[in-house]
Amino acid sequence: MRSSDPTEPPLDLERDLPTTREDIAALRRLRRQPPMDLETYFRFLAGFPAATVAELAARRGPRGPEPFELLPF
Repeated sequence: MRSSDPTEPPLDLERDLPTTREDIAALRRLRRQPPMDLETYFRFLAGFPAATVAELAARRGPRGPEPFELLPF
């Protein structure tokens, strides 16, 4: 959904983001926990595998496979 397209209906969370009872229970449990500090958050992120250059290059851009280009004013 692109926000610049006025013909598309707005995001309906009930329809477009379905959640189960288990999802809601998990979110409520997490809400009661203290927030992560920055160091813990960085350790959490470091636990994900690093993307290779080939994987990053294979990702499609927002409007196709061409690289993003800044245009002068």
